[in-house]
Amino acid sequence: MNPEITHWSGPQGLPRFDLIKDEDFPAAFDQCLTDAEAAAEAIAANPAPATFANTIAAIETSEEGLNRLCAIFYTLTGVDSNPAREKLQREIAPRLAAHGSKISMDPRLFARVQAVAETAEGLAPEDRRLTELTLRGLRRAGAALTGADRERMAALRERLAVLTTDFTQNVLTDERDFVMSVADDKLAGLPDWLLRAMRAAAKERGMAGQVVTLNRSLIVPFLEYAEDRALREVAWRAWGARGSGAGAGGEKTDNLPLVTEILALRHERAQLLGYADFAAYKLDPEMAKTAQNVEDLLMQVWKPAVARANLDAEAFTQALHADGVNGALEPWDWRFYAERRRRAEHEIDEAEVKPYLNLEAMIGAVFDTATRLFGLEFREFEAPLWVPEARAWEITRDGKLMAIFVGDYFARPSKRSGAWCSTLTQQDKIGGGHRAIVMNICNFTPPEQPGAPAYLSWDDAHTLFHEFGHALHNILSDVTWPSMSGTSVARDFVELPSQLYEHWLEQPEVLDRHARHAETGAALPAALRDRMIAAGNADQGFATTEYLESALVDLAFHRGEPAADPMAKQAEVLAALGAPAAIPMRHATPHFAHVFSGDGYSSGYYSYMWSEVMDADAFEAFMEKGDAFDPETAAKLEQWILSKGDSLPADELWLKFRERKPGVHALLRGRGLETARS
Repeated sequence: MNPEITHWSGPQGLPRFDLIKDEDFPAAFDQCLTDAEAAAEAIAANPAPATFANTIAAIETSEEGLNRLCAIFYTLTGVDSNPAREKLQREIAPRLAAHGSKISMDPRLFARVQAVAETAEGLAPEDRRLTELTLRGLRRAGAALTGADRERMAALRERLAVLTTDFTQNVLTDERDFVMSVADDKLAGLPDWLLRAMRAAAKERGMAGQVVTLNRSLIVPFLEYAEDRALREVAWRAWGARGSGAGAGGEKTDNLPLVTEILALRHERAQLLGYADFAAYKLDPEMAKTAQNVEDLLMQVWKPAVARANLDAEAFTQALHADGVNGALEPWDWRFYAERRRRAEHEIDEAEVKPYLNLEAMIGAVFDTATRLFGLEFREFEAPLWVPEARAWEITRDGKLMAIFVGDYFARPSKRSGAWCSTLTQQDKIGGGHRAIVMNICNFTPPEQPGAPAYLSWDDAHTLFHEFGHALHNILSDVTWPSMSGTSVARDFVELPSQLYEHWLEQPEVLDRHARHAETGAALPAALRDRMIAAGNADQGFATTEYLESALVDLAFHRGEPAADPMAKQAEVLAALGAPAAIPMRHATPHFAHVFSGDGYSSGYYSYMWSEVMDADAFEAFMEKGDAFDPETAAKLEQWILSKGDSLPADELWLKFRERKPGVHALLRGRGLETARS
């Protein structure tokens, strides 16, 4: 086995990606799986009485090599996929699932963990919490099952691993394969900055002229500015067709049969464990606890959101008719007329704003905000990463190494869409302790020419802050055990730090300091800054409605009996809600990767809204002090939210930070929807 896969020799402990080849991975998986199974067997077969040290702590460190291998491999399949990696991903998914089942359903291991749990009261608080979480994890994996039920659970987990991997690759194929050329006589309305991005996308693919791809940073502004309605429709339908069998990949990328089977198997899995349905299983350890609690929250926001959206739809329909187009407002019209209104009402010209939102300036804003709040310092250094444009920083505080941060910001055909935060290693205090190696992966439009400034939209800048909020949760983690470090928390708590951090982007003092013109260095004019911030809520009826549609459909999919026809179920839920026809789900079922690329956000897409209730209230804690950088509040945020991981239940951490339960009113006010409540 290539030793670099598990014993990283790069700068600051990073892997040497330049020394790792695709052909290294099969042997590495063979060896690491063998090692992990041997370690688990040694724990399970230990003749000594079960103790925290020889059972719980031993489990915690038993798969270090496998974890490092998976961190590297799945990082590469996300940021720089190729046919060899996709093939191996399909092959290894069921093997990893089978390995997980073998370990987590070993009755000897389960008995030892139970024995430690029975005497856990005498343990240190973090050790007791880890024991509780380990026992809960084993039970939820099926460790208490016997006979045919145990075998069926293992088979379900293995099959689901195959289905979710296929789902992910189908969406990636459709996103990668769609390219729409836009002729020179069809460019009306498109600003120069967007044309440059479209030409850069064409050049990257060896094409002449300008193209639209399914990179969100490209297709969304195209839908906002293109005056050619027919081209907007082609682009929007391609965006919506991903994974449906009608996308660029054709029938071979049809995810609907996969979705149907995933839903059925999840339901069966939940019932094997004694739950009524998958939503009940999934929500049991979360803050929300029940599907009804989730629905109650979402419907409090749905009513004012859809009321605002319906008013907007009437206004946009009138504008459509005034342009000489008869008929109904369609999904490919909404962003166009919303952007036109935003420019008119707030006197916003994206071409005027973008030079101030260049990537380097916004990275500076992200880092400086962390310095002012938490005393962090950043130093960029050279490292052999997966592509030359990926970058690495050392993060210190008072001379102490806190973490390593890696940023990979630009879209590529080989990269899956969206933006995410992940880790190569997590913080812990085992032995001499380990610091986190944290990654932010984005899909911003690269500059037309290498070395030229890369410009962000206001939405892109929010994404940059959002993902670094997740990074801070890992960087500032200060717990003993890696499995409850950083973002390893309840799903409906994990978005709190990320969404909270977005608030600092909109602070005038942050923009005044960092939103500097890429060419002249001039500060963002105060009047333009204020108009830009005011325009941020210009289309919240749409944004909130499309999100809630997805969250409510996700919840409905996993409550009760699974849908035999998911698309019919989706239509039924949207009809019952009275969803506006011109606002489809943010993530339609065939490409709803949050829900069907794995279990992470299944029955959990609501968590962004649940966390937003808290993040709006959390930022008010700073505003109550009259200072967005109030040091006392920042210290309390770090002490009880950012440093604690899952060492205490999420609701306890929240109460220790805020000393009261959050309410929905701050969220509605922040989204500009409070006046639309009914």
